[in-house]
Amino acid sequence: MSNQEPEQTFRAYTAAQGQTYDQTRFRYHPNFFKRVLDHHTSTGGELGTVIDVGCGPGIATRELAPFFTHAIGADPSEGMIVTAKKLGGSSATKDIQYVCSSAEALDCGAADGTVDLITAATAAHWFDMPRFWARAEQLLRPGGSVAIWSMNNGGVHADVPNHEAINRSVEEIRKRELEPYYGAGNRVSRDLYIDLGLPWTVSPAVSGFEEDSFLRVEWGTEGNVDAEQEGEEFLVNGQTWVKMSFAEALMGTGSPITRWREANPDKTGEEDVVRIMRREIERLLREAGVAEEDMAVKVKMTGVLLVVKKK
Repeated sequence: MSNQEPEQTFRAYTAAQGQTYDQTRFRYHPNFFKRVLDHHTSTGGELGTVIDVGCGPGIATRELAPFFTHAIGADPSEGMIVTAKKLGGSSATKDIQYVCSSAEALDCGAADGTVDLITAATAAHWFDMPRFWARAEQLLRPGGSVAIWSMNNGGVHADVPNHEAINRSVEEIRKRELEPYYGAGNRVSRDLYIDLGLPWTVSPAVSGFEEDSFLRVEWGTEGNVDAEQEGEEFLVNGQTWVKMSFAEALMGTGSPITRWREANPDKTGEEDVVRIMRREIERLLREAGVAEEDMAVKVKMTGVLLVVKKK
């Protein structure tokens, strides 16, 4: 796959929406960042400048920044950048620089050939990948890396009472109500970037990256060795058991939900699609004997990491 459709939903986020996004999205586990940085440095990468592309409110940026001399977060949404600047963060030597810029332009003040690591956390499925790779090739120094990852909600975990019925019911609601509001990018992310354009698969191809050293790692997928070795918290920072109020807020940050709500402004309160999902989950938990005060779900997360090295 080469070009993705332009993302408009998150791009139009206000600062208030950016703050809600920051408060309700799962954090990445420190071991995950260690995995990324260990691979980057062991393959010749340095720790000078990192650019986190599609940074949103800076969730991943703030975790990566302390390892680098200079850290930049870039996002095309002015609202997200306002939130990121408010939340701050710093690199090893200075405050994180947040700029409003698309992934394809990356107009962030970094000189060509000076960047060590470019990251994209659950964002690359909205990039125009041929243009992104061409710009990344310009910015990176030889031996630099591009690390792209995505984390997905795979339904409720088998530890949750009545989990099979919950997953069936929620999937039925999703297909009935939300499928029309899924963009191509949402589907690329849901499929763990199998169809995401890489430098040697996009058109025109971008020749400055190593295909032979390409790394792909999955977590939480059936039979995956990394998930078995590292445990379920490798990708998510210990937040998989959540109360229903948090689960409702988390589901509400998805772009298909935002588009559904924009298309159905009259359906609020109990008619909202996320509220319908929550009530159905609660009904099935109640059916399994879970008391009201104990209502919570464990979210099953899946994820993928892709690392590409510049020649």
